[in-house]
Amino acid sequence: MELSIGSIGSPGLLSGDFNARSALMQMVKDSQIDHLFIADHVSFHNGLGMDGLINAATLSAMNPDIKIMIGVYLLALRHPVTVARQLSSLSLSAPGRIVLGVGIGGEDRNEMSVCGVDPATRGHRTNECLKALNALLTGEQVNHDCDYFRFENALIKPPPDPAVPIVIGGRSSAALRRTALYGDGWLGVWCSPRRFSEALAEVDDIAAGRKEGEWRHGLQIWVGFGRDRAKAREILAREMQAMYHLPFEAFEKYSPYGSAQEVAEFLMPYVQRGARILNIKPCAENDAEEIEQVSEVCRLIREEVA
Repeated sequence: MELSIGSIGSPGLLSGDFNARSALMQMVKDSQIDHLFIADHVSFHNGLGMDGLINAATLSAMNPDIKIMIGVYLLALRHPVTVARQLSSLSLSAPGRIVLGVGIGGEDRNEMSVCGVDPATRGHRTNECLKALNALLTGEQVNHDCDYFRFENALIKPPPDPAVPIVIGGRSSAALRRTALYGDGWLGVWCSPRRFSEALAEVDDIAAGRKEGEWRHGLQIWVGFGRDRAKAREILAREMQAMYHLPFEAFEKYSPYGSAQEVAEFLMPYVQRGARILNIKPCAENDAEEIEQVSEVCRLIREEVA
């Protein structure tokens, strides 16, 4: 598949004065950004959250051409039949423009607990949800019986046409196995280019020919932009520490900052090793600057790839 480079569907695009939001979306339309991606949390650290599918619907309506990736959706917190219905509905208004990323969370185990899900079961529960969801999205009747939910003769019509690709996020061996068995690609995070390449080989080995067509492997990454490297680091560190409640040093090795050129140079080894999706979470002085800088990263990477 062709390389697709995306930026975050920021709060500036999703909330506040609609005219200001529309102006930012026009910047996205005029940029070299291929897609927008959005996170998904129910109650993350101090109650923060955003519903990935609702925000996907909002962004897809604001821009009738751009693709949207939910990266990543906490599927274990939802029932697969209702998620299948949401994807069916969303695909009617945005056919071929939705990619569903699925992950198990991890940074805040309490997010699972407050939804009545034992954090220890989230991996296995996600696998069962993926089995059921993949079957439901075919438009055929589905029966499913597992430790977490049971249903008979479930039918979701119309099935998304074209199908909604599902990419699996995570760093663990379990996430790679999940990708190989249930996904259309792997969405890496916090990994080196070498590890990224090794992970793709692991997925191929486990899949053993299950996947037809090309894989949709990618990387999700936080980056910082500023008037100089020190300012870029300051902005990036502040946002990441507020989000994850961990010191920036825990992420710095895999979170580039500086100019668009420096960020593009950091990302190129991943593209060379098979990344076909880049989800760039930019941190800069304001939303407009973030869009401009990611667009420039897109230009630089495409210039190098060409």
